This record gives sequence, structure tokens and C-alpha cells, in this order.
Amino acid sequence: MMTPVAGTRPAAFLDRDGTLIVEQGFLGDPKRVELLPGVAEAVRRLNDWGFWVIGISNQSGVARGYYGTDAVEAVNQRIIAEFARAGAAIDRIYYCPHYVADDERSTEPSCDCRKPAPGMIVQARREFPIDLAASFVIGDRVCDVALAQNVGIPGILVLTGYGREEQKLLQPPASPVLVAENLRDAVEWWGKRAGLAR
Repeated sequence: MMTPVAGTRPAAFLDRDGTLIVEQGFLGDPKRVELLPGVAEAVRRLNDWGFWVIGISNQSGVARGYYGTDAVEAVNQRIIAEFARAGAAIDRIYYCPHYVADDERSTEPSCDCRKPAPGMIVQARREFPIDLAASFVIGDRVCDVALAQNVGIPGILVLTGYGREEQKLLQPPASPVLVAENLRDAVEWWGKRAGLAR
């Protein structure tokens, strides 16, 4: 079992769309939020183990003009409320509203928060007492695994959402410690690995 840094707790950094909720493309309507099967159970397990549970999500629909930050925040609040109804707690959901396509010229500098850049984790560490060394990232995209690599913690790819397609794109240095069917399986595996599973 990992020894936590005094006064801190580990964090589970979880991608939002395709990992916690059903992937629906650009989601700006909170009424369309649908939790994936087993995710509430997985988050409850993380809560029981004393993890901060923090969502991290690229939301380029804002920069593309599909919806505003108010819509993203409404969706995030709905997600947090749906988990609370199921007896599970998500502490915060961070998001990156930026986007600059590789083939587009832009006078705007690249942001430091769009995954796989570490900005959302940096922000979370400013706001929560996180033991980063005992933390991990789970998501359905290569950028989630690469984010984990960029901050020096394990990354797990789940096969929900875009995971099956993204698995074909994996190449070093973005190498997950596990490819799991879903969030519940990933969390169970982590618990056994860390000596936490009941």
C-alpha cells in the first residue's frame, strides 16, 4: 500500500465524456447527461478509499462556438448531481475551453490546459491537497494517457467512449499501465494493485 504524503490525499483524475458519461460528441445540454453503467459504483469505491475524484475534460465546443462556458458548467453540475444521487461524490470537474487546430493559423498562443498539457492537474493541485505520486489518470483517449505521462503518474485507457478506436493509436511514450473495459474494471484493478480492494 502506498504511504500518503502528510496532509494530502491521492486523486483519481477522470476524463468526463466516454469515461464517466456516455459520449455524445459536443454536449451542451445537461438534460442529455447519461452516466455509463458501473461508474457510480467505481466513484463510490474511490470515495471509500479516500481519493479526491476530479474530472478533467477538453471542451473545445466553447472555442468552436457550439456553446458557451455556462453550458459546460451546467453539464458538469448535472453530472456531479447525478453521481450524488447515486451516493457517489465527484469533488470538481475542470475543463479546457480552448482549441487551435493543427492546420489553422492563429495569433493566440497554445493553452497549457488542453490535454495532454498538464494545466488542469496543475490547477487541481493548487486547489486540493493532492498526493500526486499516489494518483492516476483514467480516460478513453490517447491524450489522457499522454497527460498521465506528462505529469509522471500512471494512465489507464478504458474501452468505453472512443477507447477502442484510440487503443489502435497508442504508441510510446503514451503507454497505459492498463487497458480496461470500463471505469469500474480500471478502479478495481487499481485497488488490487495498491492493496486497497476490499
